Amino acid sequence: MECESFEFTRHAIQKMFERDISIAIVKQVVKNGEVIQSYPDDKPYPSFLMLCEINKRPIHIVLAKEDIDKKCIIVTAYEPAIELWSNGFRTRK
Repeated sequence: MECESFEFTRHAIQKMFERDISIAIVKQVVKNGEVIQSYPDDKPYPSFLMLCEINKRPIHIVLAKEDIDKKCIIVTAYEPAIELWSNGFRTRK
């Protein structure tokens, strides 16, 4: 996904710290990841659930995309639990 700039919510920063997910990892997911769910009606901007495997670790991020300035707002980031996800962490059980 193309992003000219990034903004991290307070929630995202807190959860990234708790889960040992760096800004660099988040940017890798945005650059190389797969959109596995779209939420086009989210407000104030459409949002997306993305998946990417980084060093054999699956990572999900939720981001909102502001298209005019191509800004990506990171809402949260986490490692999906095998108990909750199937199909290579693409589908919630």
